[in-house]
Amino acid sequence: MVKWSCELMSLFSPIPNDDPAALGTRPLADRMRPRTLDEFVGQEHLVGPGKPLRVQIERDDPTSMIFWGPPGTGKTTLAKIIARITKADFIEFSAVLAGIKEIKQVMSDADRARQYGTRTIVFVDEIHRFNKAQQDAFLPHVEKGSIRLIGATTENPSFEINSALLSRCRVYVLNPLTEDEVVVLLRRALSDTERGLGQMHLEASDESLRKIAAYSSGDARNAYNVLEVAASLSVETRLAASPAGTITITEQTIQEAVQKRVLLYDKGGEEHYNIISALHKSVRNSDPDAALYWLARMLEAGEDPLYIARRVVRMAVEDIGLAEPNALALCMAARDAVDFIGMPEGNLALAQAIVYLSVAPKSNALYTAYGAVLQDVEQTAAEPVPLHLRNAPTSLMKDLGYGKGYQYAHDTEDKVANMQCLPKSLRDRVYYQPTNEGVEKRIRERLEEIKRIKKT
Repeated sequence: MVKWSCELMSLFSPIPNDDPAALGTRPLADRMRPRTLDEFVGQEHLVGPGKPLRVQIERDDPTSMIFWGPPGTGKTTLAKIIARITKADFIEFSAVLAGIKEIKQVMSDADRARQYGTRTIVFVDEIHRFNKAQQDAFLPHVEKGSIRLIGATTENPSFEINSALLSRCRVYVLNPLTEDEVVVLLRRALSDTERGLGQMHLEASDESLRKIAAYSSGDARNAYNVLEVAASLSVETRLAASPAGTITITEQTIQEAVQKRVLLYDKGGEEHYNIISALHKSVRNSDPDAALYWLARMLEAGEDPLYIARRVVRMAVEDIGLAEPNALALCMAARDAVDFIGMPEGNLALAQAIVYLSVAPKSNALYTAYGAVLQDVEQTAAEPVPLHLRNAPTSLMKDLGYGKGYQYAHDTEDKVANMQCLPKSLRDRVYYQPTNEGVEKRIRERLEEIKRIKKT
């Protein structure tokens, strides 16, 4: 029995203790990790009084759960708080390091622990990195209650977690922390003499802390890291000048600590698609300011500029179309400019294209027309080309009626022949219906004129 317990304990990383001797060797973000729900800041929609997650934690509900949210929003912290509150063994490992062998070993030990009346919580950080086989290894043990699985992920569980496993877990969505919430955490770190920076006698204005909060983009861990570096720089600067008195963390020091803002962005993840969607929809809504903002967010986070250029060309044909035919040419020129001069100079070419598309007249008539055409192509019979539209390069083809009845438009007075060019089943079908925006207004008038000519 004792031997089994030792083996089990060796398989997981214990929760860091709060021994003063060990605190100094841990990063500020880890030292300041909340230990209770009362210390937890943010996510009021989940852990506020009477809210679903708080109720589940306080009742020690054994249901498995998935925490989904951006980095630094409290996913791991909530798992550790549950470990403190619940009456169960807590096993923690990272999906980056663990394989199927480790998972099976943990599950086997959890089954044995259950025989002795002990429940086991398995916390998996970055659970989206597990493949299907690794996720499937959890399923039978979750079903029979051998373990209570808590997974943390920055990716959409709908796409990254097996549906069978996902259906047996409650999904809780964590939001980025607000600037006010981050400032509260930073103030707490500055004043906490046990786990924080209180013994360094530091002070910082609200403006300075808000600058850190703004740079952190709702990531508490990132904010703590910046504060810790800024505190170290401030102490070094002060000691060089005068060793006594309170040390002020200035905005200049914070700027040095930050160096460059870390933008939340994952080229292969959901945020990638969220931001390109925001860019496209801002253009569609004729909002050049918002479009420029989302463009800069992507470029500054390191997105491939040619990917953006391709999407910009798509916007030109999908949302502007023939309302402003020059839009496509301008976007192709922007693509060529990016390819020719590279970055960062090419960002202005993309910005020019984005603003042009935003203020251009809008029409999705071509997009809608092509969609209607595709529907008919898929749902109607593939009729042969009408004989009068076929060329007759041989006498045999001419004898079979190829080209018979064809009317050469240039021989008519108005250059329009009253000739059906669609298959019989689609006779007189209308797909393209231009709007009254920009050049399409003239196109609409021309099409109406063509109809009148054909009638006469």
